[in-house]
Amino acid sequence: IAGLIIFGFGEALLIASGVGVSPWTVLAQGITNITGWSIGFATFMTSLFVLICWVPLKQKPGVGTVLNAIIIALVLDYFLPYLPTFDNLALRILEASIGVLVTGFGGGIYLVANLGAGPRDGLMVGLQRITDLPIITVRTALELMVVITGWFMGGLVGLGTIMFVFGIGPAVAFSLHLVRKGSEK
Repeated sequence: IAGLIIFGFGEALLIASGVGVSPWTVLAQGITNITGWSIGFATFMTSLFVLICWVPLKQKPGVGTVLNAIIIALVLDYFLPYLPTFDNLALRILEASIGVLVTGFGGGIYLVANLGAGPRDGLMVGLQRITDLPIITVRTALELMVVITGWFMGGLVGLGTIMFVFGIGPAVAFSLHLVRKGSEK
């Protein structure tokens, strides 16, 4: 739960920065633009739709899967109104950078708990299993589809999106290293 709260807070920082968000949040922003839903509710509904896609893929959710969909959505709606929005571009980029690092740290904590894949990760794994394509191909195709769809619906693609795409892997890897090292003591 702590990892999911931290993950959601990192995503909220990215949104508040106004310089671009993670690919799936671009989609959620696009949905928000069309429906008028809050970003948290749009994120939750996206997670719900993705979980429905698990059924034909025969993916099995865990308690962490369900908590992922609920907690991240709630955290976005709760924290976003309280986060600073800056006029200064350097501060906005700094806020996005911190958002990527915080998201990665939360992701590492969540992954170590091993309580079930997040909705998007489960979709990736299920699609990889039935297509037999390399995981990088499946994940890249999914991310491109959602970012393009979200962008066409008015989601914000920018420097923060690029920072997330290239920074989230190293941030999660570093977090996993820290969490595992800390649990050895």
